[in-house]
Amino acid sequence: MKLFLFLLTTLVAHAAEPAAFVTALSAKRPQTLVTYGTSLTAGGAWVKQLQQALDTQFPKLATVVNSGQGAMWSDWGVKNLDARVLAKKPDAVILEFSINDAYLPYAMPTAVSRQNLETMITRIRAALPQCEIILMVMNPPIGVHLERRPKIADYEQVYRDVAKEHSLRLIDHAPAWQAVLKKGDPEYLKLVPDGIHPNAAGCAAIITPAILRDLGLKPASPPL
Repeated sequence: MKLFLFLLTTLVAHAAEPAAFVTALSAKRPQTLVTYGTSLTAGGAWVKQLQQALDTQFPKLATVVNSGQGAMWSDWGVKNLDARVLAKKPDAVILEFSINDAYLPYAMPTAVSRQNLETMITRIRAALPQCEIILMVMNPPIGVHLERRPKIADYEQVYRDVAKEHSLRLIDHAPAWQAVLKKGDPEYLKLVPDGIHPNAAGCAAIITPAILRDLGLKPASPPL
């Protein structure tokens, strides 16, 4: 119930106003958005789908830079923040590392995951005070990927807590994906064939529409 109320409050608060970089685009000011995270970002079809939607709504004004890296976690995120994010001088950045912070072989406590996330936030704010920071919780893993991430929910909650405490926009995909999982693993696997990486259809059906909605952008037309 607490999680539901938090998600509802966050959604209502941000639904009332678009992301700052979207407002700037509406004023015809060029904007750069950096996406920074794991393979769910590096190879995620949602990044290109988001660029396509932005190009449709704001031709030649929006640049999306994919700075994700497969198999990486927030330790890597902190170490590579300068080159992968700050050097791009973005107007907005999306951060997602919870899926791999939860990976057992990396042996990262949730406290360190939180510390790394807050370090990235602090450094971005110090270097680029006007940069809008957006946190994102991705889809839940299943099968062997869940076995390797048995406490994934705890790491996802870190992002929710930090978003609330730092007054950051949160895009939380977990509830929508849980609704798909309730229909059974076969339905989930149609959109996430390997149990962890959504395919283009999964991104177009779940991830990208939620990003567009939560950022205050129009739905993709025609649908992705």
